[in-house]
Amino acid sequence: KPMINKELIKYSLKHIVHRKARSFLTIFSILVGIATIFIFVSFGQGLFDYVNDFKTSSGADKITIIPKGIGAPGLDTTFFLTEKDIEAIEKTAGVYEATGMYSRAAEVSKDRTKKFVFLIAYNPDEAELIHEVFAIDIADGRDLRNGDDGKVLLGHNYQEENKIFPEALTLNDNLEVQGQKLKIIGFFEVVGNPQDDSNIYITTDYFEELYQNSSGKYNQVIARVDADNIQIVIERVEDALRDSRNIEEGKEDFFVASFEELLEQFTATLDYIVYFVIFIALISVAVSAVNTANTTITSVLERVKEIGIMKAIGARNSEVFAIFVFESGFLGFVAGVLGILIGFIITSLAGAFLDSAGWGFLSPHYSWQLFLGCILFATLTGAISGIIPAWRASKIRPVRALRYE
Repeated sequence: KPMINKELIKYSLKHIVHRKARSFLTIFSILVGIATIFIFVSFGQGLFDYVNDFKTSSGADKITIIPKGIGAPGLDTTFFLTEKDIEAIEKTAGVYEATGMYSRAAEVSKDRTKKFVFLIAYNPDEAELIHEVFAIDIADGRDLRNGDDGKVLLGHNYQEENKIFPEALTLNDNLEVQGQKLKIIGFFEVVGNPQDDSNIYITTDYFEELYQNSSGKYNQVIARVDADNIQIVIERVEDALRDSRNIEEGKEDFFVASFEELLEQFTATLDYIVYFVIFIALISVAVSAVNTANTTITSVLERVKEIGIMKAIGARNSEVFAIFVFESGFLGFVAGVLGILIGFIITSLAGAFLDSAGWGFLSPHYSWQLFLGCILFATLTGAISGIIPAWRASKIRPVRALRYE
């Protein structure tokens, strides 16, 4: 004979419904933690997927070399890499090609509306390498070519109303950059974050015309290397740059890393953030488990006589135990279902809002493991928190229970 049968289940559900307020508060305390876990795990998994897609699509055979400064590339111009450095990198065994990039904070204006964005300049001969690094392609128009003075390539958001300017820009429109009118020749596809989607791009030759004394002072160098021996190549590049810049080991004024390493650092940081938030949510669940246990204890005290009657007519200890564990577990199950429902609604709305705001890469990822895991976790939390009160209920003696006031 099973510990719990249909009659006992009906009895338990009737009691849960009868105690609506208490059951609701117990369910609510658990679902808050479950919804929080669902929200942050789904968004965290979405970011992990984005990083992994970026890593596999563009980063496996690339390294970046950045001069050490006190500000972001394009803001701190006192540190830079030179043509001599690029030549040293290109001559390094395991390096197939290398190209320098300029970047500056630039003022752009259209019809009296002014914005500050990042301007990036690259050699059109190395356009393919640049596109692979940024993992984007041309969506409309064409790429930059040698001799494209006075022409500009724009990020996706310039094609959208009220993203950069009140009105969307189109091919062949003019855009004022650093006081110069430039013709728009193309737009990149959407990246998914406002900064990258607001970048503007020109050739390195034209950059040197716009910014005096900038020639050969690169903010970043990108290199395609032997992916199978990337760490060895990085060490070789560091040696080559130390010789090129005449500096001792340990006093480097540059930083060399693979894109995979940079993405792994980002992922590790993201791990800590997600784990910390989940830890806070688990504290909430632990508090709710105590609340569930308290609810079960109260339920036991209120039903001592009922327990005595059930035992007097033949109910076994295991059946009494099962009743209270089922009740607390069922409350956890309902909380889990409602928690993931609320979490799903919140993440769906937040994902749609972030996408419309230009943060498309911050999208939630759903999996059956997440849904099932949250429900099982909530159910087990409820069931486990009811074990001790249920055990005590099962040990109540019928004679004493019937005399209980």
